[in-house]
Amino acid sequence: MKIGLKKYAMILLSAFLLILLAACGNSATPTPEEENTEPSNSQEENQEANEEEAPAEKFKIGVTQIVAHDSLDAAFEGFKKAIEDAGLEVEWDIQSAHGEPSNNPTIATNLVNSGVDLIFANSTGSAQSVASETEDIPIVFTSVTDAVGAELVESMESPGGNVTGTIDMHPDSISDTLKFLSEELGAKSVGMVFNAGEQNSRAQVDNVKKLIDELGLDLKVEEASVSTSAEVKQATESLIGQIDSLYIITDNTVVSALQSVVDVANTNKLPMMVGEFDSVKNGGLAAYGFEYFDIGYEAGEMAVKILKDGVKPADIPVQVPQNLKLVINKETAETIDLEIKDEWNAELE
Repeated sequence: MKIGLKKYAMILLSAFLLILLAACGNSATPTPEEENTEPSNSQEENQEANEEEAPAEKFKIGVTQIVAHDSLDAAFEGFKKAIEDAGLEVEWDIQSAHGEPSNNPTIATNLVNSGVDLIFANSTGSAQSVASETEDIPIVFTSVTDAVGAELVESMESPGGNVTGTIDMHPDSISDTLKFLSEELGAKSVGMVFNAGEQNSRAQVDNVKKLIDELGLDLKVEEASVSTSAEVKQATESLIGQIDSLYIITDNTVVSALQSVVDVANTNKLPMMVGEFDSVKNGGLAAYGFEYFDIGYEAGEMAVKILKDGVKPADIPVQVPQNLKLVINKETAETIDLEIKDEWNAELE
């Protein structure tokens, strides 16, 4: 009887263990596919917070400018506005040659060694110096008249290399200016004061002479060369008696001392055509031109493509100014006793 009870107890214990094992098997851990992999609300919030806290990429842009005057300053303001409108965070390294071309190479070396992401070159000489210093850092220029002649780019359509930008010469601006001097103002001899050491200026003067011949105009050019702004007034005065008009091109040396030319022109009742609107505002008679702010802004848009979108300068064509128009300084016209005609369709400054 005792043996029978022991067997019965063992049977009950075995049955209990089997039931317990079966229950454990039914509650097995789910496979990864069965688990809920969706993050909790708190996880999503933390991820969004981390993304919002991630700092925006910051770029360092170096700036080299030959001298401070209204046109170049307006171009730089336009460049900065384009960068601002694109929402880029930028650290600026701004350097000026203070009108001394010999300072350009040192500035170029400093900017390249400072580790900038892009260089904005605001004049021909400034651009040439940085282009000769680096073939790696992207360079965007403006206030350059002949980018191909200055050997900054291979062609307007396909710049090649690490340089592109906007030029400050509309294809028709010089020819329209010369026709206005000859056909509307009756000029026979035009004086040109310029810095022969600036490739940009020499190219413009040579182009003026070429266009006079091509257009068949009865107009003679008298030159006066300077090397510094301090020489501008005396050079202009040296032309008096030989000329009946003046044409001041976009020469940085002369434009930085424009008031001295204005004084000589007004004293001698000479019409003075200029190369851009800021010089009209500062006393020049008239210009077929454009706003330097605009070509600076367009250069800034190129910089955004390079920094933000990864476009190479070699793939961005050089751009010419848009919207050529005639602007006349009404006060200057009155000073030299010039009647402004309706058929000129000019804007009055």
